[in-house]
Amino acid sequence: MTDLASVWSALGGDPALLSRVSAVERPGVLHARLPVRERARACVGACALAAAELAALRTGGGGVPAVRVDDGAVATAFVSERHLLVDGRAPENFAPLSRFWRTADGWVRTHANYPHHRARLLTALGVPDDPEAVAAALARRSAREVEDAVYEAGGLAVALRTPSEWAAHPQGVAVASRPLVERARLDSAPARVLAPVGRDPLLPAAGLRVLDLTRVIAGPVATRTLALLGAEVLRLDPPGLPELVDQHADTGFGKRSAMLDLAAGGRQVFEELLAAADVVVTGYRPGRCRGSGCPRRRWPRGGRGGGGAVVGVGGGRAVGRAAGVRQSGAGGYGDRGGRRGLDSASSSVRPGVLPAQALDHGSGYLLAAGVLRAVAEQVSVGGAGWCGSLWRGLRGGCWRGRFLGRFLGRRGLR
Repeated sequence: MTDLASVWSALGGDPALLSRVSAVERPGVLHARLPVRERARACVGACALAAAELAALRTGGGGVPAVRVDDGAVATAFVSERHLLVDGRAPENFAPLSRFWRTADGWVRTHANYPHHRARLLTALGVPDDPEAVAAALARRSAREVEDAVYEAGGLAVALRTPSEWAAHPQGVAVASRPLVERARLDSAPARVLAPVGRDPLLPAAGLRVLDLTRVIAGPVATRTLALLGAEVLRLDPPGLPELVDQHADTGFGKRSAMLDLAAGGRQVFEELLAAADVVVTGYRPGRCRGSGCPRRRWPRGGRGGGGAVVGVGGGRAVGRAAGVRQSGAGGYGDRGGRRGLDSASSSVRPGVLPAQALDHGSGYLLAAGVLRAVAEQVSVGGAGWCGSLWRGLRGGCWRGRFLGRFLGRRGLR
């Protein structure tokens, strides 16, 4: 359980509690040369142990309950979108323009699931909504040129980089210099006394009010987990950019959902919700989460959004032959993606994919673990709130501040 030990230590957990965790290892699940299964187990294990720790504190029932982490259950959770049926229909997880594409000098991955991202991608390329037209336009341009042009237009595209290229990139250097988790006390955030939860250790987050301002899996998975553990979660979205229906169906369990337009008089309501929340979780880029009380840092790519599907491409984890992840289709994960978009005349470096959207799911469970640990420390020793950062480099979320996820990290590439 070495990986769990390092994650638990980074979260400020008592190492003596690690003896409460056991694992059921199933080597055949989440198969990849990168340690996806092991990292996934560590993320879920840390979250489960944090929940058990908080349960012991709030029930007054004595010792921390035993935690059993089964790789099979973890793997199922990490591909939850594949098990979802909406009115008997399997959801579309990747739109036709969300995929790997050949460029004049390599590969680029685009993310166009959201209508506004698709529109901005097409605007940047100056082409109609047609995969063949997009492919032709990308084939004439370099991957880095495409990346910059699409981001300038407000879309999402990332050039494929090798681990060594990412290590030399200013953002890669900045992320590598940070520990997995940074935590700081927020003296300006008063703690609220939570009532005991009786004798039910399965609801350690009962009574915790969580304001969810996230989308794209990582943040929603974190708040879905907190809701499962008893928290009262309110998910807010802007009316002009609603969440994808299928994605919300997968990650919205146990939450209340609403839309709020800050530009149309909703600012006061938003401030009241912030004031009433115990936890604020946001997926907005650094600097766009106002009023959290957390310190803000400037990063080489702090203004660029993203998700797990594109973060791994830019961070060196999608290089099939160099990093060891299996080659696969243009849009999907594992063998489900087919061969669409990967031609036979490949360059020496080809893109590959992880067997699950592991960066997002892993970050979600770590974010939830961070929240639970912060609450546990408030319950046990009192005092003010906490702000934490868990670095992954290109995207973020927030519990009483900002929580940036890094899942596999440098160690995963060795």
